[in-house]
Amino acid sequence: MSRRRSDAVTLSDVARLAGVSIATASKALNARAEVAPATRDRVLRSAAELSFQPNALARGLTSGSTRTIGLLTDELAGRFSIPILLGAENALGNEQMSVLLCDARGDAIRRQHYIRMLLARQVDGFIVVGDSNDLRPSLTRDIPVPVVYVYGESTDPADLSLLADDEGGARLAAEHLVSLRRQHIGHITGPQSYRAARDRVTGLTDVLTEHGLTLAGGGPLHGEWSQRWGRQAARMLLATSPEVDAIFCGNDQIATGVADTLTDLGRSIPDDVAVVGYDNWEIFAADCRPPLTTVDLNLEQLGATAVTHLFAALDGQARSGVIRQPCRLVVRDSTAPLPPRPDRS
Repeated sequence: MSRRRSDAVTLSDVARLAGVSIATASKALNARAEVAPATRDRVLRSAAELSFQPNALARGLTSGSTRTIGLLTDELAGRFSIPILLGAENALGNEQMSVLLCDARGDAIRRQHYIRMLLARQVDGFIVVGDSNDLRPSLTRDIPVPVVYVYGESTDPADLSLLADDEGGARLAAEHLVSLRRQHIGHITGPQSYRAARDRVTGLTDVLTEHGLTLAGGGPLHGEWSQRWGRQAARMLLATSPEVDAIFCGNDQIATGVADTLTDLGRSIPDDVAVVGYDNWEIFAADCRPPLTTVDLNLEQLGATAVTHLFAALDGQARSGVIRQPCRLVVRDSTAPLPPRPDRS
């Protein structure tokens, strides 16, 4: 079927191409829950193929403020979006504004549809949430209202991106361990392809170098962001470097797996080996045995900060570039000063 001009395409055309009723097409395009996922995807793809644009779009671009913000994410079911959303929602609620949430689930067609839908609803601005602290393609050219990127850096330096300071967070963990007289510190983390993993390695090794120390095991152990990798890598690290007295982990899942292996091998936590995680994910950090010292990304604050900068942009004071928000260290029972060695004289 040939592509038609958007101003000649109607909802009926979209419904006909998707093989559904007009009512079903409308519900799918407006993200109503009663539409089956497969049907919604078919309608979204039909709308994209026909370049369908809701008539409300033109009205939205010339109207006044609706006191509504669109929040676009790629991983609502994941770890990071919900805390950021809660922080943004609290900040917006304080200003008697509301947020419309859309989850593109990593699908480019779905993402473009939600951009059109949110613009049709005349949102005043967008918050775009990433699924990692890494680079992501800029969407700003498709969005004629202010945009702030959170937990994902836009590829366009003219955009504003708010990130958690992973290098700084790792420095907090490393300085904490050094202050506890730990001198043989290993590092078990996620894939090297993640910038967050690389930044945490940099922060850790910088602190060790400043204190005349080197990384136990000769370098970081990269693998999955999983408990299984934590268990496996801990055995590898202890086999090659039995003198290890602390392990900094790239996330709390890995740290929980490390703690399991240390216990299985008869190593006491924290007396023999101190353990630090990353993310402060409560279901892992609080339930770990012992409870886990970890780095908190301050995700809710990141969401609230995004709202502050979006308000500034709406007032004509837009910023650009990258802002890295400090993390904080949450100390629990998995770290303590290294006990004095028994006198063998």
